[in-house]
Amino acid sequence: MTNPVLAEVVRSGFVESVHRGALVVTGPEGDARLVLGDVVSPVFPRSSNKPLQAVGMLRAGLDFTDEDLALACASHSGEPGHVKRVLELLAAAGLAEQDLACPPDFPLHVPSMRDAAEPRRVTMNCSGKHTAMLTTCIRAGWPVPGYAAPEHPLQQSLAHVVAELTGEPIAHTGVDGCGAPLFAFSLTGLARAFGRLAAARSGPELQVASAMRAHPWLVAGTGREDTVLMSGVEGLVAKAGAEGVQAFALPDGFAVAMKMDDGAKRACAPLAVEALRYLGADVSGLGELAAPEVSGGGQPVGEIRVPELR
Repeated sequence: MTNPVLAEVVRSGFVESVHRGALVVTGPEGDARLVLGDVVSPVFPRSSNKPLQAVGMLRAGLDFTDEDLALACASHSGEPGHVKRVLELLAAAGLAEQDLACPPDFPLHVPSMRDAAEPRRVTMNCSGKHTAMLTTCIRAGWPVPGYAAPEHPLQQSLAHVVAELTGEPIAHTGVDGCGAPLFAFSLTGLARAFGRLAAARSGPELQVASAMRAHPWLVAGTGREDTVLMSGVEGLVAKAGAEGVQAFALPDGFAVAMKMDDGAKRACAPLAVEALRYLGADVSGLGELAAPEVSGGGQPVGEIRVPELR
């Protein structure tokens, strides 16, 4: 299947580039209500997996709550507040930065990146998830060394929970950018899982959704799309992933998942706003996410345009 064009980059009245991709809207029962493109073939959701993995870690004995649980779901910007709390969580578990299996990296937050003397594991955007994984192993009595290997009891447990939440088997297991296992499944499964989190009334699913809603800055960071989306739409649970993935859901269980074929994330924000508008959400607080400007000579000369969803 050739996926449809989901965004056009317009410069000076001329369509300069297009982004093809797939998008699905699922209802409270997990059924597809709107389908654009191939939403049944498996994809790597990348960091959109994190809230689902956090549910699995809570079921395995992780005792994180509130801010700490939001950080476990995060692709954080590496700002001082993010780094400080990750280090505190490591210390509380009797661990150190070198115990993290994620690779050293600079912060995503540009001012923090400029202040960084060198790349560190703790400033890597997935360090919150890895700290939660390490802590889960300690709470569950599982070995800490090798915790990121697919055959480790932790990862086997998380795979089982992800398959349950998505309602479909994991099609393939790869290695994410942070070194942890990465599970492939369909966009429909991803949306279905987010709908279950957002509509949950009890249990680990509600804990994860509540933490993300209460602490959107910890999930991403200053000016980041997930932070803006969750801050601007009441009750929303949102998590982006690399290579042009975005998933989110409203408290009524309606959910959206999308992936751009070319991996470009710039199309995701305006498309997310349009999908939220389609679902009847108030998007007045999302500002420039709705139509990002294209600049020329330091001035706006165009926009990223997405189709109206019907």
